[in-house]
Amino acid sequence: MNDPAKSGETGPQPNERLVPVFDTKEESEALVVRGLLESQGIEAMISGSDVDQEIWPGVGGSVIRVREERADDARRIIAEYRDAPPLEETDLSDDSAAPG
Repeated sequence: MNDPAKSGETGPQPNERLVPVFDTKEESEALVVRGLLESQGIEAMISGSDVDQEIWPGVGGSVIRVREERADDARRIIAEYRDAPPLEETDLSDDSAAPG
């Protein structure tokens, strides 16, 4: 049998406990948060229902789950992201920056 620890595979194992750390009704928001967690080295899994929000608004949603031992780190990262000030918008229509 292949030993995941020896082969370098990571990913959740069948008996690992995954805990919810974030939920949203917007799939796009779940994808952003998963990307944020994964960029910080925390593997995350999105689960939820595939309910069309245009037909069934408010039904379903997405839940992000992480390994139990990384849940506190994940919640901290999500909280820091939510508390961060918004990025300043760059005015791309500014002609003074164009080569002339």
